[in-house]
Amino acid sequence: MKLEFLGAAHEVTGSCHYLEVGDKKLCVDIGMEQGENLFENQEIPVNPAELDYVLLTHAHIDHTGLLPMLYARGFRGRVFATKATVDLSGIMLRDSAHIQQFEAEWRNRKAQRSGNEHYVPLYTMEDAIGAIRLLVPCEYDERITLSEEVSIRFTDVGHLLGSSSIEVFATEDGEKRTIVFSGDLGNKNKPILKNPMYTKCADYVVMESTYGDRFHGKTPDYAGEIAKVIEMTFRKGGNVVIPAFAVGRTQELLYFIRQIKEKELVKTNADFEVYVDSPLAVEATNIFGKNVEGCFDEEARSLVNRGINPIGFPGLKLAITSDDSKAINLDAKPKVIISASGMCEAGRVRHHLKHNLWRKDSTIVFVGYQSRGTLGRNLLEGADSVRLFGETVEVKADIVSISGISGHADKQGLIEWLQGFDEKKPRQVFVVHGEDQVCESFATCLRTEHGYVASAPYSGSIFDLIRGEYEYMADPVYHKKKETARKRAMDVFGRLILAGERLMAVIRKNEGLSNKDVAKFTDQINSLCDKWDR
Repeated sequence: MKLEFLGAAHEVTGSCHYLEVGDKKLCVDIGMEQGENLFENQEIPVNPAELDYVLLTHAHIDHTGLLPMLYARGFRGRVFATKATVDLSGIMLRDSAHIQQFEAEWRNRKAQRSGNEHYVPLYTMEDAIGAIRLLVPCEYDERITLSEEVSIRFTDVGHLLGSSSIEVFATEDGEKRTIVFSGDLGNKNKPILKNPMYTKCADYVVMESTYGDRFHGKTPDYAGEIAKVIEMTFRKGGNVVIPAFAVGRTQELLYFIRQIKEKELVKTNADFEVYVDSPLAVEATNIFGKNVEGCFDEEARSLVNRGINPIGFPGLKLAITSDDSKAINLDAKPKVIISASGMCEAGRVRHHLKHNLWRKDSTIVFVGYQSRGTLGRNLLEGADSVRLFGETVEVKADIVSISGISGHADKQGLIEWLQGFDEKKPRQVFVVHGEDQVCESFATCLRTEHGYVASAPYSGSIFDLIRGEYEYMADPVYHKKKETARKRAMDVFGRLILAGERLMAVIRKNEGLSNKDVAKFTDQINSLCDKWDR
């Protein structure tokens, strides 16, 4: 029984952990790296076709985004997640595939002109749809048996609609271990969603540390803070542009703006319009409406029961088509524009930045974590100009960060969640999903101030869950400037090689078939080889 750390080790994105229990092989999360990444991630140590299961903590792309690539490489096992995560993943993975293919088309147009190498997307829409078909919706708090060796349970942690920590109950050679993966732990007192729920028992805990070095402080008046920015900007005659994750943060912002309008907190242009410019955000908002009972907190459910839409109000406009999006910037009236992506790395928000960053009367408002190396982080750190669509755009707009609006628990929240294991204190805590120094400092804090056995492993480290010790402690491997094999897209022949490897995995899985079926399978393979052997 072993646990291998692959992604989000001393980094915030690209979450992936590999677990072997007996002959069962599974991954917890299979996320895409976003922004700058200091370290190289190790590949999954087996052929994807040999994986039995993937477990998803929540639908954010840095936890799910490589699932279609796994499918393209031969994975056909089952993917378990909460019902809301399944719903959200369905739209987010399709959106990610669309972005991959759009970027490939754009790069290839440039490559044609410059004579550079043809670019192939990480995966296609067909891969995304294939991966989505593998999703298995699960209820919170229900123990689900995957095999004789493995059962699991999802617990609501309030980070995103459907987000969860996952308990993995593992049995091998009579030895039992419970491994809990925190996923991303939610902040308390957020709108719409419930506060994080605690888990009581664990042998081992793998926990995030995004804000493991800071405190959010007292819960601010979010609606009041946003209203002040809108009022200030409208008085100057400009627009408020809010880069926001389409799933989660956009819906929270709509909740606050409904309050602002209800309380008449903005006096200048009081009937102002708010544009949600993201087809993904519109779809996600509809999914929120279908998960009131299972995921909404008491206050949000009370609004719904009174016939009030918690995230709807007069003046809300939804931009679906590209023409809808373009029309926003043709309208001179001051307005609020909420658009994805939240870190400004892709999507329609980049067009709105192009139209507003150079304006002294406009304001760009950041309301979420910005990873190192992203355009959002660069703007927050005071960039004088940025490159957008091949042009240099001066930064003259006000750049504002409203602190405290976070989907992640702060240091105190993380510690409180860990202290919730009051029936059985974990033997070992593994700190992941934080920037390099944050992982180290938080692990040190857990050891020296709270008495936990804690470490912050690098990608490639392997822990023996039976013996309770590291089988291998990896050193940090820094990225080279060229793209790594993991990030580089597959060419067509590469997919053929992977298909062959998948065939070998299928052959191994069918050991024990009847002689008749083995003979039939063998004839089919030989017939295929005869057709293509030249």
